[in-house]
Amino acid sequence: MLKFITMTDGYKVGHKPMFDALGKVSTIYSNGTFRGSRIKEQEKVVFLGLQFLLQHYLMEVAEETFFSQPKKKVLDYYQRRLDGYLGPNNIGVEHIGALHDLGYIPLEFYAVPEGTHVKLKHPAFTVENTHPDFYWVTNYFETLISDVLWQPCTSATTAYRYYKIFKKYADETGGNVAGIPYQGHNFSMRGMVLPEGAALSDLGHLSVFKGSDTLPTIDLIEDYYGCLDVIAQSVAASEHSVMTLLGKEGEYYTLESLIKNQPNGFLSLVVDGFNFWKVIGEYLPKLKPSIMARNGKTIIRPDTGTPEDILCGDENHTNPFARKGLIECLWDLFGGTINSAGYKVLDSHIGSIYGDSITEERALAICARLKAKGFACTLENFVLGIGSFTYNFVTRDTHGFAIKATYGVVNDEERLIFKDPQTGDGLKKSARGRLALIEQDGDVVLVDGLNKADHLALMDKNLHKLVWRNSAFVRRYTWDDVRVNVMKG
Repeated sequence: MLKFITMTDGYKVGHKPMFDALGKVSTIYSNGTFRGSRIKEQEKVVFLGLQFLLQHYLMEVAEETFFSQPKKKVLDYYQRRLDGYLGPNNIGVEHIGALHDLGYIPLEFYAVPEGTHVKLKHPAFTVENTHPDFYWVTNYFETLISDVLWQPCTSATTAYRYYKIFKKYADETGGNVAGIPYQGHNFSMRGMVLPEGAALSDLGHLSVFKGSDTLPTIDLIEDYYGCLDVIAQSVAASEHSVMTLLGKEGEYYTLESLIKNQPNGFLSLVVDGFNFWKVIGEYLPKLKPSIMARNGKTIIRPDTGTPEDILCGDENHTNPFARKGLIECLWDLFGGTINSAGYKVLDSHIGSIYGDSITEERALAICARLKAKGFACTLENFVLGIGSFTYNFVTRDTHGFAIKATYGVVNDEERLIFKDPQTGDGLKKSARGRLALIEQDGDVVLVDGLNKADHLALMDKNLHKLVWRNSAFVRRYTWDDVRVNVMKG
């Protein structure tokens, strides 16, 4: 098992003697900020995951792998790690032993409520040591904090962009917006790094949507956000191992058998194993009576090709069904209704989902093309899967997440720390001193350059609230709190 005390960048183990060389340091105060986004016109980032970080790593893992272990065992391990990693060094293990004796993590976190959309360059949280002997702890765990938080924050921000696409087109086509939480479905787990990474990313997805196949996230949210309500949902769905087991000659029998075997509820069938348009044009008409007899919706899932063309049609295709696209083919066969805005809504017994390669650009294109064809852009007609290309092809730098010190106390003198590199594009220029977020004229502004007295004077107005101190929660958020905050935008 990974050890809590070495969950850091290797270079950080040597910082205590470096600090000590500068004088008697007693305080290091840092903040976590999204400094700038590589996504065009992205102005805010959703803050999410702190409660999990604090409870799991700074309490549970810290207790299991550090505080509950014999002190000698811990110090022998740490010394062996230092000697093997750095060779001869003067770091020592006394400070690690002192932390073990203390029995808790001497830090306090102030933060905006989880789920808040935080402006770029505005700190989402601050962290500071609570005991003067352990100033070194603040930034020792900077790496761990960053490692855990950037992904759920980034995924929640991404999910919210998808939500805005669905909301825009549902509104424009007179659709039922109540279905939007299920219109973006998370299929990313197999492409993420470890189940824990998939669940942390899905934490972000589920702060916006309710459709997901990343099952472990339900445990995470139940355990760390205390939610026992319905957190995520999916449907009974086939995969290619089922659909192709009997070969081409058995494909129709497979479809017929699965439909009859599942008379109730949602049933999703992936039907591109051999010839997708043959299934749509030849098999579905024969299966229509069975589909219409079901007490539930049968969902047709294409999985290969260009999603926009498969769903919306390719006018240059030689196959007449492919020219129309799946949604129009389903309308022609099963019919439906016209909503109050004049857009077509498929019969409740039939629908579609496309779960492969759906980028934001493709989601926009699909919605725009279906709207142009007169179809409502709502759950009744289609669901789009959001996968690991979207949720995994991002980094900490997507929104410039960084944890940096801006205040310290050395030899009993307050120091307002900052950096302002003259090279580069200015992205790494930091705030200075202690920080506060204040509501002013209907907006949120950052106040920096504060000493401790000035910072305390703003405490009542500061949107950063004490969340955790000395290995204990002062404030917790429910999953309902998180979702409400996220949906405020």
